[in-house]
Amino acid sequence: MTDKTFQFLNVQRQTPRTVPVAIRVLGYGEISGDFGSEQAGTQAERCIDCGNPYCEHACPVHNYIPNWLKLVQEGRLMEAATLMHETNPLPEICGRVCPQDRLCEGACTLEQTAFGAVTIGSIERWVTDEALRQGWRPDLSAVQETGKRVAIIGAGPAGLACADRLRRAGIAADVYDRQSEIGGLLTFGIPPFKLDKGVVRTRRQLLEGMGVRFLLNRDVGRDIEFGQLLDDYDAVFVGTGAYTYVDAQLPGRELHGVHDALPFLIANTERLLRDESPSPSFDFRGKHVVVLGGGDTGMDCNRTAIRLGAASVTCVYRRDEANMPGSAREVNYSREEGVTFLFQRQPLEILGGARGNVRGVRVVETALVDDGTGRLRPQNVPGTEYVIDADVVIQSFGFLPSPPDWLRSHGVALDKSGRVITGADGALPHQTSHAQIFAGGDNVRGADLVVRAVYDGREAAASIVRMLQTVDAELLAHA
Repeated sequence: MTDKTFQFLNVQRQTPRTVPVAIRVLGYGEISGDFGSEQAGTQAERCIDCGNPYCEHACPVHNYIPNWLKLVQEGRLMEAATLMHETNPLPEICGRVCPQDRLCEGACTLEQTAFGAVTIGSIERWVTDEALRQGWRPDLSAVQETGKRVAIIGAGPAGLACADRLRRAGIAADVYDRQSEIGGLLTFGIPPFKLDKGVVRTRRQLLEGMGVRFLLNRDVGRDIEFGQLLDDYDAVFVGTGAYTYVDAQLPGRELHGVHDALPFLIANTERLLRDESPSPSFDFRGKHVVVLGGGDTGMDCNRTAIRLGAASVTCVYRRDEANMPGSAREVNYSREEGVTFLFQRQPLEILGGARGNVRGVRVVETALVDDGTGRLRPQNVPGTEYVIDADVVIQSFGFLPSPPDWLRSHGVALDKSGRVITGADGALPHQTSHAQIFAGGDNVRGADLVVRAVYDGREAAASIVRMLQTVDAELLAHA
């Protein structure tokens, strides 16, 4: 076999072609194309197998990246897909929505040179998609059923990852969710141009093939009592996410034309799933839209507003571009699609005009100050206030958990912000103050990355398995 050690010298970093801007802004289809098998193999050959895989360390689920890149090089597609699933129950989703520029690819040894990182995310996506097309399915033939049952509340990434790992351990997994589709924000929050909903439906089919049971349109606490789940199951995993948006208390936020990011994105996705035209409040044709916030959700709002026909979209962020929390890739996509960015601008007030409609946003310029906390703090600059004209304002300041009352009533400890406390006082990782209840994802971390929710679900399942095995051992010892 030809030595590929220095392939990066001869082969430039390439990503799959994206749909041309003029076409992609007309609809909601995924904008990124796919590698062909030859291109994926050639890009995988750029990996220098550096021996100290920073990419693997920077990945929140610690994927065996150099190992499966080697399998791709050798054309061993099915083995690569199997190896991916050893660490990541949702690789085709993470390959699409992870900010690889801040994680694995940002840590790639080649990224520190002029050659550019290996295109890890695009290869991950291609491997999973192609393997599924060719018939790859999880192999559970050696799994021995334990007779144990676990209820999972929330069919988002944490819940799905937990269900996957429980089934691999021979534990029955029933997933409850109040929505009609699985995925949580994967389905309802992330726009289709980033994650086609058919990808989530395919994952559902895989999980159901593994024996996972989905009980949808079931709102725990309303349609079924949480106490009943504790009685009926050996353990419960809670992955209810973070859906309470941060309210910056801006004057004028009650005006017509002001939207909060998450309800805005969810409502738009739901109408797309129903194949409906935009409602009057979402008809942005000819309107000037201002998005407040610089995270990935803000970028989703930018790009959705473009597709809703906005005459202009301006994204306002109080720090500079280098300090934006959002993915650089998503910022670039927003720019390509016509979004204007205003950095170091602090919104002060949303201004109203006739009939209570939005007419603008009053902002002030900021200076970034090092106050010793590790991140530059924006400080308003006196005398720099001005008004940005706007017909629509979308607020995207982040999200907090919304702990249901039934958690508190069953003694589950929460912190001051409403996040579930896990792993305290000798508890297992992801175990709450109630020994039978485990939790993970955004309801524990606050709003965070999909891949970290996947990690939490995976590790919570491992703790549940350990707990149930310990209980069985104690029962056997006292038999």
